[in-house]
Amino acid sequence: EVQLVESGGGLVQPGGSLRLSCAASGFTFSKYYMGWVRQAPGKGVEWVSSINTSGYIIKYADSVKGRFTISRDNAKSTLYLQMNGLEPEDTAVYYCVKVTSWPKEYESRGQGTQVTVSS
Repeated sequence: EVQLVESGGGLVQPGGSLRLSCAASGFTFSKYYMGWVRQAPGKGVEWVSSINTSGYIIKYADSVKGRFTISRDNAKSTLYLQMNGLEPEDTAVYYCVKVTSWPKEYESRGQGTQVTVSS
């Protein structure tokens, strides 16, 4: 059974930073593209970023480019999202996903971690 468990969310002031983690199990993590999506209150799901199996090919949504960094540790079956320069518009539940079609189609979303950016 595929399991994706996100952590690292919280309340942060504008301009602050957070690092999200996603622990994956139930599949061979190193063989799959992975990504992050988010859902703000009252809005649809927004794709944030995707990373290929080796970690060398990465794509970002324009809204986070230059502020967020996606990475992965295949030895630990863990996906990361370093978020800097956070803005109130980044407030959302962030989900780790298995990417099925590069870069935005996905399956197997985790339970999510809440990120709130507010002063």
